[in-house]
Amino acid sequence: MRVASSAVLAPVALAAVWLGGLWLPALLAAALVALTVEWRRLVRPPGGDAGLLAVLAAAFAAALAGELAWASGVLVLGAAAVAVVARRRGAPIWPAAFGPLYLGLPALAMLWLRAEPVTGPTLTAGLLIVVWASDAGAWATGRALGGARLAPRISPNKTWAGAAGGAAAAAAAGAALEGAASTGAGLPVAALTGLALSAAAQAGDLFESWLKRRRGVKDSGRLIPGHGGLLDRVDGVLGAAPVAAVLAVVGGVR
Repeated sequence: MRVASSAVLAPVALAAVWLGGLWLPALLAAALVALTVEWRRLVRPPGGDAGLLAVLAAAFAAALAGELAWASGVLVLGAAAVAVVARRRGAPIWPAAFGPLYLGLPALAMLWLRAEPVTGPTLTAGLLIVVWASDAGAWATGRALGGARLAPRISPNKTWAGAAGGAAAAAAAGAALEGAASTGAGLPVAALTGLALSAAAQAGDLFESWLKRRRGVKDSGRLIPGHGGLLDRVDGVLGAAPVAAVLAVVGGVR
């Protein structure tokens, strides 16, 4: 079931990236709605979903208008506003304040990467492929080799061998994509980029595992057969997308 779900979802995501236009924004907007519901289930910030959705919608609208700096500012101000609401209600501040940034920044990063007309499709699709390669490599290597646990209190099934396998798979995927697409980064840089994205994706995976452990649930939701919730599927992308945007600026490829 897990493989079948991936076989459906992955082509949809890649098609939205490659087609351009409103396809990717529409997919991201739908994903943000689902992720907001799952974030609420895991974290239970005060104010329900309405405040978080309003902030995300305002930032998304600014991004679609080409004002990514304004969109980022909206996320920061929105995080501050919902934090104030949480404080006045005597609720924990970080769940309210972190939600807009945790969900919004990756979406803005993907829109920004895809907006470049020449390299945008390759960069954005490459981000997804490298994260998926990291996930698959970590799963396969961890099952095959076992060994010491990476973070037993957070995610008992993850191992150091799996983390290394995921990093190696991501580096290989980055190099292979550079060889196929020739973005100008070069194979060594592409492999190092794959390593960095794998580290960010695995950190995102561990963070979501910590949220679930803290809440006492196995999955973030039941939206995707074999995977659980959408957050269970895209936690690595949420961690890696902002890093990909930064690396694109530093490397001069975007």
